[in-house]
Amino acid sequence: MARRILVATGGGDCPGLNAVIRGIVKRAYLEEGWEIFGCIESFNGILKDNIEIIPLTPKVVSGLHVKGGTIIKTTNRGGPFHFPVQQEDGTWTTEDRSELMKRRLENLGIEAVVNIGGDGSQRISVALENMGINVVGVPKTIDNDLATTDFTFGFQTAVQIATEAFDKLVTTAESHNRIFIMEVMGRDAGWITLHSALAGGADVCLIPEIPYDPRKVAEKIATRYRDNEGFCNIVIAEGAIPFNGTVSGSSSTLAGDLHFKLHGAGDRLRSELEEIGVDHDIRVTVLGHLQRGGTPTAFDRILATAFGVKAFELVKDRKYGQMVVYRQPDILHVSLREAISQPNLIDPKTNAFVHAARGVGMSFGD
Repeated sequence: MARRILVATGGGDCPGLNAVIRGIVKRAYLEEGWEIFGCIESFNGILKDNIEIIPLTPKVVSGLHVKGGTIIKTTNRGGPFHFPVQQEDGTWTTEDRSELMKRRLENLGIEAVVNIGGDGSQRISVALENMGINVVGVPKTIDNDLATTDFTFGFQTAVQIATEAFDKLVTTAESHNRIFIMEVMGRDAGWITLHSALAGGADVCLIPEIPYDPRKVAEKIATRYRDNEGFCNIVIAEGAIPFNGTVSGSSSTLAGDLHFKLHGAGDRLRSELEEIGVDHDIRVTVLGHLQRGGTPTAFDRILATAFGVKAFELVKDRKYGQMVVYRQPDILHVSLREAISQPNLIDPKTNAFVHAARGVGMSFGD
């Protein structure tokens, strides 16, 4: 019987997901006796009452590396331990279907699961491994917040998108003597914010790792104006917080979605600046999911393909419970437990790009 692998993409979509899938499939079909299947909407495809998985062949994945998104869909709702179920009265609850998943994998002859996802997805990988399910992880997050890998695919594309958007805001800010606040993704880590701010030449960069003082931001803004003429461009992470403050957002009301939804960091900063007397015209642009879409950059295509090849080879060699990582110049692997042991956050004291940003006069609001 052929050795079978089930591939799942979980969490938010990310440029490069399809390239990973393609890498797994193309590498597998260089060997004999392998079958690759895709699980629709992360693990929900095997958890639904009607199983939804599809065969992945070289023909199916042909040319896939240039396409954004994921052909097997993704979701950050549900999963084997919190699967949403509608009750007879129409309300929703969640139930643990992990044992059902294990039985179905066994019945389908699935030897191993390749779980492509970020921190939350890899925590699910660890829980599945604890149940005796063979799992290999592939790190995916535009936030670049997994500490055991130098980069996660999707990050470079997100930075490129954010930088291009910032460049456009600079010209309109200058034309109108405005302050523009661009809010980008980054829950706990400010990598996208820092890199796009440095690439775009921002005046202010506000990241989750450095709580900010609105008055310090206002002081920087003041240096950008003379006789009420000038402009200022600010990049802020969605997870940025003021001194003694908390993140801006709300809990999800959707069944099976356990995430706290971040939003409003840019609008809050505008209100804070207006309250302390900044009277220039302030506009806020929220990039949101624009950062997740589109064609992956060359770097992300290369990294994602290499991750896919390595993931298959780990399964082939029965090295389960591992996550693929990039440690320049090598594609290696670490245990899933090590992979999620700590986040990859910016150290303001030692990070070379924070130092460079301060060196060109950028303010972090501290």
